[in-house]
Amino acid sequence: MALIVGAPVHGTAVPLADVPDPVFADAIVGPGGAVEPDDDATTAVAPITGTLVKVKPHAFVVADAGGRAVLVHLGIDTVKMAGDGFEVVAAEGTTVRAGDPVIKWHPAAVRAAGLSAICPVIALDASGVSDVTSGRVAAGDTLYTWAGSASPTIAAAST
Repeated sequence: MALIVGAPVHGTAVPLADVPDPVFADAIVGPGGAVEPDDDATTAVAPITGTLVKVKPHAFVVADAGGRAVLVHLGIDTVKMAGDGFEVVAAEGTTVRAGDPVIKWHPAAVRAAGLSAICPVIALDASGVSDVTSGRVAAGDTLYTWAGSASPTIAAAST
């Protein structure tokens, strides 16, 4: 069954290849899309319904009931900000619905720190995604479709 993956923030959807980090741009961790957030895109929401299997101030992973896991990374190299300007509002282990708030942050502050605020949205261990959106998106709008199932590694890790 296809999984619709939503945009975690509002802004401009761009190809993953536009992300200024080769780990994401070269799809090393998986395929997906990205959103260049507007400065006022201060709440990042869950892109799918599932369990928050990992939450950090700058990134989170949601896994669905079938084990498909989506990584949302808020900016590039934002781990260097040591959580400054980020507020986790949904705890690891929590069940979330697509569109539920997970992290509050400030893209403008990320940019002011000299970092990219672009948000890669990765289908972890997927062989591919389709219907990747480009252009303006609101949080919750479809970003891409994941037609395949989870790899055995992700499915086992999320149970």
